[in-house]
Amino acid sequence: MSTLAAASCESTSEPQEKKPLKPCCACPETKKVRDACIIEKGEEQCRDLIEAHKECMRALGFKV
Repeated sequence: MSTLAAASCESTSEPQEKKPLKPCCACPETKKVRDACIIEKGEEQCRDLIEAHKECMRALGFKV
């Protein structure tokens, strides 16, 4: 990940920079586990992790 991309995923808690959360930066915990599972086992074996990530995204207001 480049420093530019990493900077765009930083916390938006700074008052002067209120940028909306990007889908790529939302739910990093569930995304990391989901991606690792898919790479190691394949999509079919990771349905529960995929759904957990979708639920996290929906909780943040994303339409998945």
